[in-house]
Amino acid sequence: MATQWPATEIARQILLGFDDYRECFRLITEGARARFEGAHWQEAQRASAERINLYEKKVSETRDGLLATFARDELLQVERWPQVKSAYIELIDPRFDDELSETWYNSIFCGLFSHDCISDGTMFIHTTRPSATGRERVAQTRSYRPNGDLLGVLERILDDYAFAVPYVDRASDLRQLHAQLCESLPDWVCKDPELTVELFVSVLYRNKGAYLIGRIFTPDEQWPLAIPLIHREGEGIIADGAITDEAEVSIIFSFTRSYFMVEVPVPAEFIGFLKRILPGKHIAELYTSIGFYRHGKSEFYRALINHLANTDDRFVMAPGVRGMVMSVFTLPGFTTVFKVIKDRFSPTKMVDHATVIEKYRLVKSVDRVGRMADTQEFADFRFPKAKFEPECLAELLEVAPSTVEVQGDSVLVRHCWTERRMTPLNIYLETASEQQRREVLDDYGLAIKQLAAANIFPGDMLLKNFGVTRHGRVVFYDYDEICFLSEVNFRHIPPPRYPEDELASEPWYSVGPNDVFPEEFPRFLFTDARLRQLFAQLHGELYDADYWKGLQQAILAGKVIDVFPYRRRGERQ
Repeated sequence: MATQWPATEIARQILLGFDDYRECFRLITEGARARFEGAHWQEAQRASAERINLYEKKVSETRDGLLATFARDELLQVERWPQVKSAYIELIDPRFDDELSETWYNSIFCGLFSHDCISDGTMFIHTTRPSATGRERVAQTRSYRPNGDLLGVLERILDDYAFAVPYVDRASDLRQLHAQLCESLPDWVCKDPELTVELFVSVLYRNKGAYLIGRIFTPDEQWPLAIPLIHREGEGIIADGAITDEAEVSIIFSFTRSYFMVEVPVPAEFIGFLKRILPGKHIAELYTSIGFYRHGKSEFYRALINHLANTDDRFVMAPGVRGMVMSVFTLPGFTTVFKVIKDRFSPTKMVDHATVIEKYRLVKSVDRVGRMADTQEFADFRFPKAKFEPECLAELLEVAPSTVEVQGDSVLVRHCWTERRMTPLNIYLETASEQQRREVLDDYGLAIKQLAAANIFPGDMLLKNFGVTRHGRVVFYDYDEICFLSEVNFRHIPPPRYPEDELASEPWYSVGPNDVFPEEFPRFLFTDARLRQLFAQLHGELYDADYWKGLQQAILAGKVIDVFPYRRRGERQ
């Protein structure tokens, strides 16, 4: 007599692996408060990287556990996996992190089977959660009613969100918070008897900061609210502002930032709360911003296939100078670019395919300090051939035939990265006003400096490798030459030995593989002499090897430099 196929046992073991991942994720996240209170900044950076790497580690352990527990020929009967999915749905229905558990199941399935086996019958291409979650969930928030005493509410908030470390000057902070709220909100709001302040119960931690996140609202209007807190080592905590501008709060949750550490017992509830106060943010970005980047991928993919199914949008090559390593295409109505590695690189590029992949994966685990776009890596994307403009498809097939392949009416993209689409800096400058040029070049220099402060050297700092976001911030997005700043050997150009040296086609000095000569930056970065001169006025120290060496010394001494995602008190207009 044939034994029953163990669908429920397989589903249960997959979920046990998810529980293990979630517990490890929770423990790392839970430690954020102690790291903040103890000013353990290097430990915080290590914890952030560890939590990012945790997902793949636990997926591998769960997959290997399944292969060790069940007979391979029994486990890999893909036609029976709809039974596993059905059993799994029953197991996750009572959970409060059920949407994350669907993504986990998908990861395990893709670890066992080729992408040719993917279908909505065997895995969760579309979520089952909206129809399965009719139960009430309690919002994880605290509410405060000022009743005309906003200062008193702020005092209660600091009482409720107390730390083991005292405030440097709590009374001064309260006055500053009160003054900023009164200044940023309409006059009538602070006097409205129905005014409510609502904050998420858990504090959000990232790098050297902690954040109270919520909203201020009346029956008719609402404003987001972010109160950043800073631990000033040796002194105590300061409340660094009260931010109610939606654009500024949105930047705090930017795709260019490291992921927050925040305890969220009901992830969907918190994401819904964030979506209410930041309606312009896609839920994929919000899940990613709190460390659930794999579920962010799921939400992104669902949004993408929905967009393709419901619009006439077609893929085109992204505007800008064609890359020497990557080929980049996009959907005009979708805020994302898709990047594939070319089969052959420009002769000037001293990297190979494996190195490029390594560089792009590195960006995921380092502090992006608001200056590097987050990426998501995908394998075996399938798109309808009709969704490509012919010129776009022809170019992709020409430069990346090992990655892009036409199969009947479909186009298979074997490997790609997605990034938020931005306006390339060189294109932005072509139509910018004089004031915009000054502002964006100033921010370009700040971006380079802030990356350096985080121990990141972009390598190729050409304008075409930086983009301008919708908020006017300059962000680096081309990672094939990125490296740690501490690995670079910054040098001054030696004086010529003879007058003829300066006329020679080859340098009169030796150049090692990691040598960089900042004095050469001006002629490489700017063909326009006016831009070159303006940048020298704004950030001329970047042309000095000693400036870079000073940053290296600070990094080697263990200094962790934070770059704040908001205008601080002294910077406010």
